[in-house]
Amino acid sequence: MTEKKNITTYKTKTSTTIIDNTRVDVERSYLKYDLTHLQHEPAHCLAKGLFRSLGPGDRNRLKLATTYKFGNNQIEFYGYEPLGADDLRVLQGLIAIAPICDKNQKGYVIRQETKSELGKTLREKLELKWDAIQKTVMMVKTSYRKIARVIGYTENTNNYTAIQKSIERMQKVNIIVQKGNIRMGFNLLSSYISQTPNDKQSGKVCVALNPLITDAILGKDHYTRIDMNEVRTLQSDPARLIHQHLCAMVNFGMAKRFNIDTLCEYVWPDKTEKSGTIRKRRFIVHKALEELIGLGWEIKEYMKDKYEIKRPKPEITVKQKKVKKKAKEKQ
Repeated sequence: MTEKKNITTYKTKTSTTIIDNTRVDVERSYLKYDLTHLQHEPAHCLAKGLFRSLGPGDRNRLKLATTYKFGNNQIEFYGYEPLGADDLRVLQGLIAIAPICDKNQKGYVIRQETKSELGKTLREKLELKWDAIQKTVMMVKTSYRKIARVIGYTENTNNYTAIQKSIERMQKVNIIVQKGNIRMGFNLLSSYISQTPNDKQSGKVCVALNPLITDAILGKDHYTRIDMNEVRTLQSDPARLIHQHLCAMVNFGMAKRFNIDTLCEYVWPDKTEKSGTIRKRRFIVHKALEELIGLGWEIKEYMKDKYEIKRPKPEITVKQKKVKKKAKEKQ
């Protein structure tokens, strides 16, 4: 689902904070979030092959090269190794944490003119080019333990190390954006590891998210809302890959039709003519759809291997109910 947020509700206030003994001049974003959902950038959800199912040896054998086109615009993604569903989960977690990662439950925004060494380092590692040089980016200051909790990982050193490697992998992904006359270049994200995870500590990290994702989080551009409870509940990689695509394509409470082979492409972007492989992939996708049904998605097979998929309406949290109640009382 792609939504547009009223950007007049977005307010910032410049302040100085201390992160790992470094003064950081940032803007805190006054956005009220909790970890029930994340606001993702649609192209990062819809680009086939950006995240994919990986088998043994695929990280060494395959490369990342995919282009997402919309109208006369396009976004290209390149990397030395492919990204899997594990990377998708880590990125979702970082985006969910971003708006509430400081003590006051507000996010950090780093502008071009930042005077802090940490802010400059993160922006430099993003390798902002052309029209992206002046763009604002969002910083995530967090721990590997918190990322693990948010995405549903078991809290242990092995998983903390896996999250660290995932962040390092995504930092190597280059993106080129062409929107009309605007041309931008940058990495998927950048990071500064202040504390490596080990048996005694979970480790800490600061991550800068690219300008497209930043604009989605801040509501400055279209975004895809993804339920974090659903993210944590899903068990298989194919289900996670399909889920993110569907969230970007199906509005809450609405339905859309899909062919089984289209759903397969969300998991394996490389097509095959081998009948045995096709049957195996379709079987795995059937199992993935059963996971979505368990989350409340309605899936009907209206013809053989063709499905109508309806997305459930979002649950209203206790916090949201209180806000609505106060609003009614003021009227």
